[in-house]
Amino acid sequence: MAQIDMLFDALLLQNGSDLHLAVGHPPTGRVRGQLVSLRENPLSLAELRGLLFELLSEDLRHKFEAELDLDFSHAYGDKARFRANYFNKVTGPGAVFRTIPTKIPTLKDLACPDSVRKLAERHAGLILVTGPTGSGKSTTLAAMIRHINQTRACHIITVEDPVEFVHTPEKAQVTHREVGAHAGSFAAAIRAAGREDPNVVLVGELRGTETMKLALQLASYGVLVFATVHTNSAPATIDRIVNSFPFDEQPAIRGMLAESLIGIVAQQLLRTADGKGRVAAQEILLGTSGISAMIRDGKTFQIPSAMQAGGSIGMQTLDMALERLLAQGKISVETAIERFSGDKEAAEKKLRAAR
Repeated sequence: MAQIDMLFDALLLQNGSDLHLAVGHPPTGRVRGQLVSLRENPLSLAELRGLLFELLSEDLRHKFEAELDLDFSHAYGDKARFRANYFNKVTGPGAVFRTIPTKIPTLKDLACPDSVRKLAERHAGLILVTGPTGSGKSTTLAAMIRHINQTRACHIITVEDPVEFVHTPEKAQVTHREVGAHAGSFAAAIRAAGREDPNVVLVGELRGTETMKLALQLASYGVLVFATVHTNSAPATIDRIVNSFPFDEQPAIRGMLAESLIGIVAQQLLRTADGKGRVAAQEILLGTSGISAMIRDGKTFQIPSAMQAGGSIGMQTLDMALERLLAQGKISVETAIERFSGDKEAAEKKLRAAR
């Protein structure tokens, strides 16, 4: 039994999402969005080095010492998997372990709107799941991949750094590839995926223009491509991708996005009204012909209005999602007001009256 296992147990006992380790501080867990100490005594340099290096192979240890930063996944028996990030700072090494449940949730478990399930049932195009760090993007993607795995005889390829959720093949054949261990880069793995008879490709993160362009090309070839981007809204996601490219390439990228994009799910994790958990508020953009025209013409400022008008087909803005969660009693008025993107004073009157 590794020394760190006691800290993993303490985190899992409280349903925590992250374990933070740093010299001079007690081990800390993120529980329901808040950081809490898992013990009183701070970590010494010697103790922390023992906790961290016990998990590393000789190769990973040399890599960390050479590059001063390390990402890898760690399986804690059948209790959980962790995505680990080791780093160095003024006081010495530090680490954050993100919990990855061994049981992959369903879309129903996550209370995802029906339009998210329908996106997973498409057979070609690009689906982006976006949001800030720690917003549950990987979990939502895993639930969508699980739905495909349970309902379609197809070939699913995941390209991640590191591999997070591990899918046991059911109706689908699942190939997990880890950047570094199985491929030199995201771009190389995506390029290779096109030659591996894929039906579905999950890209852990769109990093750089080459990766973005390859993902768009793969989606245009009739493959269903899933990916994540660190943006806070659907329109911002489109702008981020387009503006990543040189100005003279942007019209072509808009055209590729307009042709391939079938949906964006932009989500935020919120504390539940009872304070016992968290729930996702999801903004949903669907790639209709009208949305495609706005993307192609560079009129992303018109997209929020189109999303408001598209409620009947499954689209919703973040504000619409907040209002629904409030009406269902899942979040508090204060939480809804804090995240509302419009006029907060007018929103407070409206939301308190609706509640």
